Parts: sequence; structure tokens; C-alpha cells
Amino acid sequence: MPSVHVIGAGLAGLSCALRLAEKGVSVRLYEATGHAGGRARSYYDPQLERWIDNGNHLIFSGNSAARTHLESIGAADTMIDPGRAAFPYLDLDTGRRWTLCLNEGSLPLWAFREDGRVPGTQFTNYLALLRFALARASTTVQDVVGPSHPLFTPLIEPLAVAVLNATAAEGAAALLWPVILETFGRGGRACHPLIARQGLSMSLVDPAVRRLGELGVAIDFMYRLRELEFRGHSVSALSFIGRDVALADDDVVVLAVPHRMAAMLLPEEDFPQGSRSIVNAHFRMPAPVPLRDGLALLALLNGTAHWLFFRDDVVSATVSAAEHLVDLPAETLAARIWADVARAVDAPAEPMPPYRIVKEKAATFAQTPVEVARRPAAKTAYRNLFLAGDWTATGLPATIEGALRSGRTAASLVLAHPSLAGVPMPIRTPGRRPAAMKLVP
Repeated sequence: MPSVHVIGAGLAGLSCALRLAEKGVSVRLYEATGHAGGRARSYYDPQLERWIDNGNHLIFSGNSAARTHLESIGAADTMIDPGRAAFPYLDLDTGRRWTLCLNEGSLPLWAFREDGRVPGTQFTNYLALLRFALARASTTVQDVVGPSHPLFTPLIEPLAVAVLNATAAEGAAALLWPVILETFGRGGRACHPLIARQGLSMSLVDPAVRRLGELGVAIDFMYRLRELEFRGHSVSALSFIGRDVALADDDVVVLAVPHRMAAMLLPEEDFPQGSRSIVNAHFRMPAPVPLRDGLALLALLNGTAHWLFFRDDVVSATVSAAEHLVDLPAETLAARIWADVARAVDAPAEPMPPYRIVKEKAATFAQTPVEVARRPAAKTAYRNLFLAGDWTATGLPATIEGALRSGRTAASLVLAHPSLAGVPMPIRTPGRRPAAMKLVP
């Protein structure tokens, strides 16, 4: 039986491997580090003496791939669902608080209610969201809805920063429409904010690793790929640091690595080039913070931090599109972010509680119109090589949902691969490939 070699045990790789293993395919899964999950994982922080996530992530109840993933690994009950689509806000300039509340049905009745929509807006203002359906590939979010619009500051810009990890001035407008369509467009029942009860690893990663083990798939950790070896139009061997893996003629490879590593391994391909940063700050409070209306998140306007997440006595703050901050010292970042957190939770500004700053300098690819145009399809010019990752052409932003969908897309292509069906493969002509070895540091 042919084997499928999945390179990378982030969410895209895990999703792909699970789908294949469930179909009875022989899978080998490799990971360059000592843990699975990629950029969506949890770890124990000795300074805080708590488990924290390396990055804060929000899943919506309408994210179909995320729900399927959680159900398939028996972890659906590890997510906190508040039972409604409600998003509390705090404007740090004015001190005003409000909650955006969507009704459950698909008809947007919430936009007609003053207590449901953004203060100071009218129902007609929300028709501007439909403009994104016609957004050209070359336009930015700000090109579609500008700063003078009543929804720009309280809704459009925060949405762009959160899902695109880019400012409205540079983020690709075309990527916002599928998000709007799959959330607001389907009503409140698709917009419940789901937050991991204990941590991302405990919900999305560890149960997936256990399920793979039940299906006979063990992860080979500390396997860092440095080169793909080719024979003709196929990958013939995987060259890892310190070891090589020869492939059988009918084996298949799924490359589920970050976009920068994929570009090093396949330099002849046109992949996204730039990256954008995220800074997360975790503060251990003296006691659990009382939740307002039972909601474990808070959107901040006109501050350094964009979102706060509450889990027991830990408050986690996220700053997206953080290129202007990521190189600052941790103590400087902590002080600036704590100033926002203290106001949000009505805590004294001093003393600042114990904290941990986590910097993700390459958290996502740069989701600008130019870089989005470079997203590759899952199917490559090589007959036994496929791609997976939130940076591939999923039609969605680089999110957990996009990563999981990319894995399932790659798995579907593998399952349709002629080598698994015993059918000879047609040959496509790949681009020029350098003869020199491609080393990945």
C-alpha cells in the first residue's frame, strides 16, 4: 500500500493526517520541533505557574472545519460556548462599554435594535458590509469602507486587524467577504465565540494526537526537513537533518509547513513572501476576573491591545499587526499592555502582576492584496506533492479554520490520487528546479 508522508504537525498537517488515517491510508507524520500544534498550542509557563497559549485564537460556532475537527477527535466539549453571539467592547478613549449582540436567526434583526448594534450607528450603515462581496483582488479594506464611515473604527477596522492580522489600510478586502458571509451572513447561531476551556493544545492538538495514535499513526518529532529530492516529476526522497527517507514510486507527500519554509524547499514556486507579527501578553491576576455577562472576551478600541481573553486568574491580551511593537523589550510591552488591561478589569495600575510576553514575529503571512495573489493551490506541478497550510489558497484568511480546511483539502486530493487507485498518473510539467540542495536553517 502506498504511504502518505505529511510534513508538519501543525493544525493543517494534523487535519490532513486524521482525514487520511480515518480512510485507512498509511500515514507517516513528521514534525521539526518536539511538539505538535504549530502556532496554536499551549505550554506550562513556570513564571506564571499556569498553562498559557502561545497565541490567542477565537473560533466561531459556524466554523465548519473546526467543529468537524473537534467532533472527530472527541473534543467538542472542551470549548466554552456562551450560548449566544455577543461581543463586549470597551472604548479606552471614552470609557464607554457596549455589547454587539446578534440574534440567532439569519435575518439581521440585531441591526435594527439600538441595544444590539454599535452605539451611534443606524441599520443602513451595515449595508456597507455588502460592499466586500464586490471587492476586487487589488483593493484593501480601507479602499472599500473608509475611516469616515460610522462602522470603520468600531467594527470594520477591528475585524480586519483580528482576522487578517493587518491594518485596514493594507489588508486584502477580498478576504473579509467569506468571513462576513460565514458569520454575520448566517446569523447569530454561526457567530458564537468559542474559547478553549483549558488551552488550545487541550482542545485542538492533544486529542488529535491521541486519535492519530488510535489509528496507528505516530508522530516523528525532531524531523526537520532540509531538502526534497526529485526524480523526474515526482518527489523521490525526503532529506531530513541527520537522516533520509526514501519514497516508494507510489508514495505521496503533503507539505504542511510554514510559508517561508515551503519557499525555501520549493524556491521555483511563487509563494507569499512577507509575514506579520502578533504580540500576546499573559497576566496572572491575584484572583479570577469576574466575567461581564458571562463572556470570556473583550474587544478594546483605541488602545495598544485589541482583544482580552479571560481564563480563571489569567488575563491574556492580543495585539495583532504588531510590527511596530514586536521588537520592543518585554518589560516595555508589558507596561503598555497592562495599562489597557488594568482599565478594562478595574484593577490598580500598580503593581503590575506577573506576566509573560509571547512574540510571534511570523504569526501569519502578510495578507495584503499582493501577497494574497501569491497563495498557491494545494495541488502542485509535481505528481505526488501537495500543499497544506493557512497560507495556501483556501479562500479564507490565515486562521485556524483556514488551516484545518487546507488539511482536509490536501487529504481529499491525496485520496483521489491515481497511485491510491492504481491508475497511471498524467504528467504535468513543473517549473524550473535548481540542482543545488535546498537547505532550511
